[in-house]
Amino acid sequence: MNKFINLTFLVLYCSFIFWLSSKPTLPAPMLFTHQDKIFHMGAYFIMGILAWRFFNDLFAKPIIVFLVSLCFSSIYGISDEWHQSHVPGREADILDWLADTLGAITALVAIQLTRRKFKLATQTG
Repeated sequence: MNKFINLTFLVLYCSFIFWLSSKPTLPAPMLFTHQDKIFHMGAYFIMGILAWRFFNDLFAKPIIVFLVSLCFSSIYGISDEWHQSHVPGREADILDWLADTLGAITALVAIQLTRRKFKLATQTG
């Protein structure tokens, strides 16, 4: 049941990103240059967490979970940029994909560090 719930959240989130990418423009006040990269990082930070939750149910080794979650998120980012290249008013941008991948990496590293910290705390405490 947990696998199904985690898969459902991941699929729904991917669908949400696809829907957002289908819009010709997204209304956001321009606060600073390249702010869209921060939005990409944030969106894929969340995707990294959701991917990790799903793949953690499938694989026993943390490094495999990390790598599969990262590959999934990064490949989805590539597919999202390709999708945007076909939407009027949008374009594919390799820097957006790099921001996507960096967001996922940040989430996955944060998960690993948090898990390691709590594991050490329970072993010593």
